[in-house]
Amino acid sequence: MSEPIAKPLLQLKELMVSFDGNVVVDALSLSIHAGETLAIVGESGSGKSVSALGAIDLLPSNAEVRGQRWLEETDLTRLSKRDWNGIRGNRVGFIFQEPMTSLNPLHRIGKQISETLRLHQGLSGQAARRRAKTLLEQVKLPRPEELLDAWPHQLSGGQRQRVMIAMAIANNPALLIADEPTTALDVTVQQEILALLKELRDQHGMGVLLISHDLNLVRRHADRVCVMYQGKVQETGHVAEVFSNPQSDYTKALIAAEPEGRPAEPVNTTPLLTAQQLRVSFKRPKTGLFQRQPPAFEALKATNLTIAPGETLGIVGESGSGKTTLASAIMRLVTSQGEVQLGDAALSQLSGDALRRQRHRLQMVFQDPYGALSPRMPVFDIVSEGLRFHYPKLSDAEVAERVHRTLWEVGLPESCAARYPHEFSGGQRQRIAVARAIILEPELLVLDEPTSALDRTVQKQLVVLLRELQARRQLSYLFISHDLAVVRAMAHRVMVLKDGEVVEQGNCLDVLAAPQHAYTKALIEAAHLH
Repeated sequence: MSEPIAKPLLQLKELMVSFDGNVVVDALSLSIHAGETLAIVGESGSGKSVSALGAIDLLPSNAEVRGQRWLEETDLTRLSKRDWNGIRGNRVGFIFQEPMTSLNPLHRIGKQISETLRLHQGLSGQAARRRAKTLLEQVKLPRPEELLDAWPHQLSGGQRQRVMIAMAIANNPALLIADEPTTALDVTVQQEILALLKELRDQHGMGVLLISHDLNLVRRHADRVCVMYQGKVQETGHVAEVFSNPQSDYTKALIAAEPEGRPAEPVNTTPLLTAQQLRVSFKRPKTGLFQRQPPAFEALKATNLTIAPGETLGIVGESGSGKTTLASAIMRLVTSQGEVQLGDAALSQLSGDALRRQRHRLQMVFQDPYGALSPRMPVFDIVSEGLRFHYPKLSDAEVAERVHRTLWEVGLPESCAARYPHEFSGGQRQRIAVARAIILEPELLVLDEPTSALDRTVQKQLVVLLRELQARRQLSYLFISHDLAVVRAMAHRVMVLKDGEVVEQGNCLDVLAAPQHAYTKALIEAAHLH
């Protein structure tokens, strides 16, 4: 690591952010030098993302930002809207936490990457397309030529996140703000992306502000760390020093918080869910008007699985390996071939009202909590909507009692029921999504990266909550995650997917302790399991 230059690239002094008079960031001071990575860590809702958004003037109109902000010699507090448009996406790149809501669903990937190249570099047409393809290759996306013509909804969560990274680095910014840049990514791609960011940082002398709740990631990839809690800095310093000798009680608790323990063993081994020869394929787009239709892309090859009452089957694999596709096929959310049986119901044979009547028996918590929650509905309506549909005879008082009890179960106060999704952090939104699913008391819960948006302390709480619910209700889980520490604490059995195919499966502890397939070994090594 080269020595940082004396003059900071970004400097914040006494930054304060408030919404309608409520202070959410209180007197934050920090500096980032060219060529270094500063990480901000803390719980969801601690003010990490708001600090970064406030620094570059991206907060909504009801936010008030005070304090000094400098980008090299530029006083950021004096910039006009036009000035900001010339800086954001050019001198400052930003990787947002939620790639699905940051990408325009109406434009193809290539056009969205080309937009920033056109605005800041004047590139258009084939020149912009070539540069966009190079950027997709840089962030390790397969089939870049095909992906340029794909729509955002056709990509996995991890692939969309990598597209966001490609857009952020398109103009070689002096400062890169990365807000949970690897949240949706599996462990091997996390390593690749962070190695890429380090390489770009060193090549261009770029400063990186890394916002993350993943302390292992911060420990390996940041130079300095700033710990925040409830909008205030708890401590700051070099990573090795803070992690080996934390001064504040909060930092000590954060470092100690890691999912632990094991789920209770299921009593009944008779399968609740059975899937046989489950396959999913998608049409590929034509490359030209008179071209023949290319062969379909097999997202999920013939897969068999069973889950018993009270059992958790963990699904692991890289982004794009078919994990979410498998879950969507079981939920009958995508067209598939094969058989899916839930108890006495042949789900693969049902459609329309007959299928809808079975929905309360199996529920899904989606990977992107913001995209899965209606921005126009308060939390009470979001959580109670399914309840009112499946149990129309419940009185208003009974519905209210169940909503408030369920919110309490997932660690949210009753007062949040009247608020809207945009008022919550990513982790809080994920808990709302979990509440919406478990309020129906389903037999099977499909959890698609349920802890990816959560900090470690809340991850630990959610793991404990899910295990308690499972033991109490004999609830079955299909648990998708790239966090192998969480999978180890949650799953009885594990299935490893690669390119839509099962490469290894078995008892969770056995597979993680002694993997047989080279791909599984690579996943475990990248996760630094201990």
